Amino acid sequence: MSFQSEIVNWYLLYKRDLPWRNTKDAYVIWLSEVILQQTRVEQGLPYFNRFLDNYPDVVAFASATETQILKLWQGLGYYSRGRNMHFTAKQVCEIHNGQFPTKYDELIKLKGVGDYTAAAIASFSSNESKAVLDGNVYRVLSRYFGIETPINSSGGKKEFLALAQSLISDQDASVYNQAIMEFGALQCKPKSPECSVCPLQTGCFARNNNLVATLPVKLNKLKKRTRYFNYFVCLTEENLLVKKRNPGDIWQELYDFPLIETTQNYQDDQENFLTQLKGGFGEDCKITALSQQKHLLTHQTIYVQFFGLDNYIVNFSKGADIKWVSLQEFDELPQPKVITNFMDTYFIK
Repeated sequence: MSFQSEIVNWYLLYKRDLPWRNTKDAYVIWLSEVILQQTRVEQGLPYFNRFLDNYPDVVAFASATETQILKLWQGLGYYSRGRNMHFTAKQVCEIHNGQFPTKYDELIKLKGVGDYTAAAIASFSSNESKAVLDGNVYRVLSRYFGIETPINSSGGKKEFLALAQSLISDQDASVYNQAIMEFGALQCKPKSPECSVCPLQTGCFARNNNLVATLPVKLNKLKKRTRYFNYFVCLTEENLLVKKRNPGDIWQELYDFPLIETTQNYQDDQENFLTQLKGGFGEDCKITALSQQKHLLTHQTIYVQFFGLDNYIVNFSKGADIKWVSLQEFDELPQPKVITNFMDTYFIK
């Protein structure tokens, strides 16, 4: 039996019953694919359901405000995906008259839609013969065929794409693409793959050459950046002082608190920290340390310290992006997870 047949037969027996697998609607498939990028199905499924309930079609999605989209996205991370989706929904309404495209050549022109997403939507919605390449597919192909070219190199991407496209050429594209992705997610897992019960074990290069833990190969990642965020919680008469984050950094367009970023822990950089604090909130301001968090992002580690602030002066001319809002208003605004966690701990809703 061929590699493809084994994969498809396995899929028909063990596939998960996921809502986006029961439709050919390109909008619904797009929604699922973008939400699940770099996100586990268990985490992404509730978000998918909420978005579909609130925005059942692309016209409804495009009609929402960016703030509404980001609020619904809150906690999922990679917020640029949410912003790109909003832009794309408007793009589809303007260029395609509200009909989500199903062909790869049209999909690839949409903002935030790369090769993988375009291939997934095209194959799932219209059975176009375009191979998908995500982390699961890279892993299955690398292990089975013994490919040691780094998957995140330009040469590796070309090599894997050529192989993937040759394998799908005579297949039912929709079923095969979903099958190999599911196989990588459930059977040929990154750690502790089910090799002993794998239908491909006889022909698997990695299994037969003791390379399961080695493949696929990836080039070394960039070193993580370490940052220190010192947030100030200003509360008066049930109103909070909040700040809208600017473009060009993490969490852009989300709302947090006024902060001072230091190059190290504030206790190890006290002179600089106090100078900035008094310059921003007045010579007589007083702080009380409240709580700490460590927040891990893909390329950054952020140490967060929250302070209560008293006897302060707010210079709104210096910070045009800060304003007072009620607790209820703040709850309706999109926030980074570190802020949501803090609010859940210190404020009873």
